Amino acid sequence: MTELAEIFAAWPIAASIAAAIAVQGLRAGRRRTALNEALHELRRPLQVIALASGPASASPGAVESSVQLASAALERLDREVNGGLSGGPLEAVAVRPLLESAVGRWRARASLGGGSLSLRWQAGEAVVEGDRAGLAQAFDNLIVNAIEHGGPAIVVEGCLRSDRLAVVVTDSGRASRPAARRDTPAEVIARLSGRRRRGHGLAVVRRVTASHQGCFALRRSEHGSLAVLELPLAGGPASLVA
Repeated sequence: MTELAEIFAAWPIAASIAAAIAVQGLRAGRRRTALNEALHELRRPLQVIALASGPASASPGAVESSVQLASAALERLDREVNGGLSGGPLEAVAVRPLLESAVGRWRARASLGGGSLSLRWQAGEAVVEGDRAGLAQAFDNLIVNAIEHGGPAIVVEGCLRSDRLAVVVTDSGRASRPAARRDTPAEVIARLSGRRRRGHGLAVVRRVTASHQGCFALRRSEHGSLAVLELPLAGGPASLVA
């Protein structure tokens, strides 16, 4: 066999080895992403619990709900490390109390940065079918994204769009922040930690949205951002109670 023939004969083997290495690398990358997201979901409620002992203390209800979310995040981290079924149980979830709880968790954080956080609800007793902990994590990440990258006036709104519930988070933009408020301890810490951020929060939002057959869109500018998360109502419009 000539040298050229030997090279051609070895090519399929080399290609198979390269493909196997690429697949292993892809799997390792996906696993690293999943672990980072699980760690991120654990950090969020721990931040709220840490605020409870700070100058803008969180309410007892915010701390209690954060402990529950931290427990759910630990369960996901355990599944990623040791294996197991993914996702929480699907159930009928009334969204208004879930959003009220999320706003309560992060109002102290918004205040610490010199901003405000409010909820406007116009969707009656809207119910969706889903994973309660996963939805709470998605709402938390939408709110914190607005606090850290937008502000200072943040509004969370729930409204109906045909057979879907829309959760809309808007902020007034970084350009509108007074200079004095841009140098608060919370703002400085957020800027420094931002160098290490890898977009896990919005990745969590997109993953949870997709798992609930919803859709998500985000639009940003210096004058504010608009985040819209839409979820199908459980049973359609007939399931609404005015």
